[in-house]
Amino acid sequence: MQACQTNSSTAAADALVTGQESSARVLTPAAMTVFSFAGAMLIAASSSAVTPLYHLYQASMHLTPFWITIVFSSYVASLLTALLTVGGLSDYVGRRPVILSALLLNALAMILFSEAQGVGQLILARMVQGLSVGVGTTALGAAILDTNRARGPLLNSVTAFLGMTAGSLGAAALITFATDPLHRVYEVLLALTALMIALLYVMPESSTRKIGALASLRPQIRVPPQSRTILARLTPANVAAWALGGLYLSLMPTVVATTMGIASPWVGGLVVAALMLTAAIAVATFRNWPVRRLILMSTSTLGLGVAVSMIGIQQQQVVALLAGTMIAGVGFGSTFSGTLRALLPTAEPHQRAGLLSAFYLQSYLAFSVPAVVAGLSVPHIGLSTTAYLYGAVIILLAFISMMASLWADR
Repeated sequence: MQACQTNSSTAAADALVTGQESSARVLTPAAMTVFSFAGAMLIAASSSAVTPLYHLYQASMHLTPFWITIVFSSYVASLLTALLTVGGLSDYVGRRPVILSALLLNALAMILFSEAQGVGQLILARMVQGLSVGVGTTALGAAILDTNRARGPLLNSVTAFLGMTAGSLGAAALITFATDPLHRVYEVLLALTALMIALLYVMPESSTRKIGALASLRPQIRVPPQSRTILARLTPANVAAWALGGLYLSLMPTVVATTMGIASPWVGGLVVAALMLTAAIAVATFRNWPVRRLILMSTSTLGLGVAVSMIGIQQQQVVALLAGTMIAGVGFGSTFSGTLRALLPTAEPHQRAGLLSAFYLQSYLAFSVPAVVAGLSVPHIGLSTTAYLYGAVIILLAFISMMASLWADR
C-alpha cells in the first residue's frame, strides 16, 4: 500500500514538473496568432526590401533593366513552385516545422544577398527567398486561421501588403541614413529572422499531423466548370492588378531614378510602399462591400490610378506619381479581395485547392511575365516609353474587365 502511494506521489511529481516545463516553453494560441502575423509580415518585408536596392545593384553590378526583371522573375518562379507543391504541407506535418523551414530559408536568403557579388548570386538569393515566401505564407496564414477564426481572414488579407510596405520603407531608410546599405539591410532582416526562430521554440502547434504528406506535394490546378465564367470575366482585372504589382516591385524605382531624375532612394521606396499600404487599407475598408460593387470600384480606380501615375512620370511630378499610385493601390487591393470573394464561393470544398492553385498560377504569371517583356523592351524603345505602354495595357485590361462585369449584370 505504501509502495503504491510512493509510486503515485512520484508520478504526480513527475507530471507536475513536466507540466511546469511545458507551460514555461509553450504559450497560448493568442501568442501564436501574434507570432504568425509578425512572421508573415517579416517574410513579406524581406521580399520587398530588395526593391529599393535595385538601383544600387545596377550601379555596382552594371545591370540593365532586363537583368533586374530577370532577378525579380526568378523570385516569382520559385515562389510559385513552392506554393503549388508544399503550399499545403503544413496541414499534414504541422505548422511549426514548415514555419521553421521558411524562416531558415529566409535567413539563408539574407546571407546570400549580403554576399552577392554578381547577377548569378543575386538570382540565387532571390530564388531562395521565393521558396521562403511560398513555404511560409501558407503555413503562417493557416496558423493565423487556426488560432483566430474571427479575425484570421482579415489578417491574412493585409499581412503581405503591410509587410511589403514596411520592407520598402525600412530599406529606403537604411539606404539613406546607414552606411553600407547593401549589407546593412540584410543584417537587420537576418537579426529579426533569428529572433523569430528563437520565439518559435515557445509557440504552440496549432494543427495535428495526418497522413498524406507526400500526396499533398502533387500540384492540383483545376478550375471547376461552374467557376470558369466568373474567372474569365475577372481575368483581365486580375492580370492588370498583378502586372501593376510586378512593375512597381521590379522597375518602378529605376523609372523614378532614371526617367524622373530623382536620385533619392526615399522616393523609390515611398512609391512602392504607397501602393502596398493603400492596397492593405482598401482590403480592410471595403471587406463588407458587395462583390459586384467592389469589382466595379476596383477596376475603375486601377485604371484611373495608373493613368495619373503615368502623367506624373511624364511631367516629372512626384506628387502626381504618388497620388496616382495611391489610387491604383486601392484598385490593386480591391481587385485581389474582390476576385477571391467572387471565385471561392463558386467552388465546392473539395474543389477549392485546385481553384486557388489556378488563381495563383494566373496571378504570379501576370506578376512576372509582363515585367520581363518590359525589361526586354527597354533597350529598343526606352524606359519611359516602356512604362507608358505598360500602363496603357493595364488601363485597357481594367476597362475590359469593368465592361465585362457590367455586361454580365445586364
